[in-house]
Amino acid sequence: MGFDWVSRKPAEGIATLYESNITLNKSASAHFEKAYSVLLGLDRDQKRIAIKPITKQEYERGAIPEEKRHKITVRPSYARVCNKKFIREVSEIANIDLNDNNAVKFKTLWSAADHALIVDLNEIKGELK
Repeated sequence: MGFDWVSRKPAEGIATLYESNITLNKSASAHFEKAYSVLLGLDRDQKRIAIKPITKQEYERGAIPEEKRHKITVRPSYARVCNKKFIREVSEIANIDLNDNNAVKFKTLWSAADHALIVDLNEIKGELK
């Protein structure tokens, strides 16, 4: 019987929804290392969020209207997108309570077709209280 050596980096991308932001773990945030800002999308029927990176070139060209661009903060171990209004709408659709410092974790998956990180609101990975 041999050992299976475990990586420090989680293999699975996780998005944690808080009352005011979405925080992505290291695996999920890897897709945004060169992002200048992001687009946020919401699929109400399938209960999914899409987070699509916008490059500096796309930003500077003005191809995407300013009101649709959202700031992303990327750090070595996580990334964060803040938008309280969007999160409020997501919490209603997903029927989750994010008040009183509650947080809920969801599985993420990179969609090459959409060039976006998909947060599946049907796959709760855990809750923080």
